[in-house]
Amino acid sequence: MKTQRNENSVEAFLNSVADERRRNEGFTMLEMMKRASGCAPAMWGDSMIGFGSYRYRTAKGREQSFFLTGFSPRKSALAVYVMPGFSRFEAALAKLGRHKTGRSCLYIANLESIDRDVLEAMIRESVQQMREAYETGL
Repeated sequence: MKTQRNENSVEAFLNSVADERRRNEGFTMLEMMKRASGCAPAMWGDSMIGFGSYRYRTAKGREQSFFLTGFSPRKSALAVYVMPGFSRFEAALAKLGRHKTGRSCLYIANLESIDRDVLEAMIRESVQQMREAYETGL
């Protein structure tokens, strides 16, 4: 896997985000994810901020690590990584507000347009699901 945890500064990365609104949303998400996960943030790759880690085996049998939850302040949307996917979150997604979903990614165009309490509860629950399903660390 090419996306690896590294020692780059989370704060320096967020401060480098050109769009002021997206930068501020990044700092808001940083605090929310620290609370919801109970983990310290770390950079993963060039543009993802992850919290905690879990180990898994690939289809080829290799063991790898990835973050329990994380986010990336992308130009078009804030990407929030909900690693177990969304099958258990249908009711929460209905209450969340305007968003789009991918396989394990929640795309939020504007953090002000969603219910942050619902988002934080989803993150907390997704981290719990990951801790129950995988060997976790950090």
